[in-house]
Amino acid sequence: MAVNYNVAVKTARMTTTRDHFANGTLELLTAADAVLVTFGLSASGGTISGDTWTFVLDANTVAATGTGTATKAQLKTSGGTANLTGLTVGTTGTDIILNNTSIATGQDVTLSSATIKHA
Repeated sequence: MAVNYNVAVKTARMTTTRDHFANGTLELLTAADAVLVTFGLSASGGTISGDTWTFVLDANTVAATGTGTATKAQLKTSGGTANLTGLTVGTTGTDIILNNTSIATGQDVTLSSATIKHA
């Protein structure tokens, strides 16, 4: 049997998650876990609406530090610990939406959208 949370509980859980990662980083990775680009999360971490956390970043465009195809992402705390992994990355219909998943070192990578929805 599936567990169902009401909206107030989902909002509280997502708020706690956001606060845990505020001032941390969002890393875009290859399938082999090579870091391609790192975005800084704002001090607030973003906004919560119901069951959805929308990230607010220090900058939506960042220069890539690696070359490859972005296939997944992870969030690290301000202390550098990756506590949330397995985020999906793509140009549509994923947690992290980019202008292009094929990335080269030095290329400007623009993040269009970054959201996580409570399960």
